[in-house]
Amino acid sequence: MQETQKIKVGISIGDLNGIGCEVVLRTFEDSRMLDFCTPIIFASNKTISFQKNELEISINYHGIQDASKALDGKINVVNVWNEVPNVEFGKDSKEAGSFAIKSLKEAVKALKNNDIDVLVTAPINKNNIQADDFNFPGHTDYLAKELDGESLMFMVTDDLKVGLLTDHVAVKDVASAITPELIQKKIKTIEASLKIDFGIRRPKIAMLGINPHSGDNGVIGKEDDEVLKPVIKTLFEKGHLVYGPYPADSFFGSESYKNFDAILAAYHDQGLIPFKTMSFGKGVNYTAGLNKVRTSPDHGTAYEIAGKGKADHSSFEEAVFMGIKIFKNRMEYQELTKNSLQKQKMKK
Repeated sequence: MQETQKIKVGISIGDLNGIGCEVVLRTFEDSRMLDFCTPIIFASNKTISFQKNELEISINYHGIQDASKALDGKINVVNVWNEVPNVEFGKDSKEAGSFAIKSLKEAVKALKNNDIDVLVTAPINKNNIQADDFNFPGHTDYLAKELDGESLMFMVTDDLKVGLLTDHVAVKDVASAITPELIQKKIKTIEASLKIDFGIRRPKIAMLGINPHSGDNGVIGKEDDEVLKPVIKTLFEKGHLVYGPYPADSFFGSESYKNFDAILAAYHDQGLIPFKTMSFGKGVNYTAGLNKVRTSPDHGTAYEIAGKGKADHSSFEEAVFMGIKIFKNRMEYQELTKNSLQKQKMKK
């Protein structure tokens, strides 16, 4: 990418009956955003026109048939469909889910073709997206299939980063899903992301325990002693700065998290409840470990306020900026490592 080129941010529009369109359009209602990137929304001219009129959002956009035709300095809308969706704000419908998936699939296709540099996904409903040709719990699982690498659900702000050992797994299945192989894979993914995506040279990672009080030496479950501790010990002896397992109940309240660059939680709510409590509106859901950059806001479809003009777009805006930042960090890392490899070859 030439320095004069703007980073192309592709946007999947999410559930049309939720707040996805609103947070997207509110973000780019501020024309200064076009100084940082070229937005490419995957939907249709008619859909965006309907949403902006209903929500009284003042923007101009440029309709295109293909992401490769996007213009800098414009809000570009790729016409993914010709139909006019029946938008019913606040309603969970299969139709809304089907258009969310059409948007996502076209955005991912553009990402794989390098027509966009970064993908930012607006919220979907995990129930109404299910179909014969789309059977995934959410964005992360679909992207893991479509892109290269080992995916990790990574909730991030500038000051707090929380990864998940298991993400969309039922609580009753968490302990059996956590294996030494999974732990090592997730630690290496989060460590690589901290180095490459966030520029942290020697990342320190804390792991939270599976059981209350990290098992209390086997009194409340043996998984922490028998699974987590041996892997942490092995990784530490190999030079990885991994510590724990720490009791999850006091870890955030005591501000112990400030001593680490990232925290690896055992399961979804263990990590996301404290993260969203501390960072709601500023947090970003980042799919680390893949060969492409994807971010998302830290909230869902919010049907209860959809269509009312009440949605806060700050998390979506943060997701755009975080995606741009990570993309730039990756480009810089590639340049630095390429130069170091060239120097090594010259020495030989």
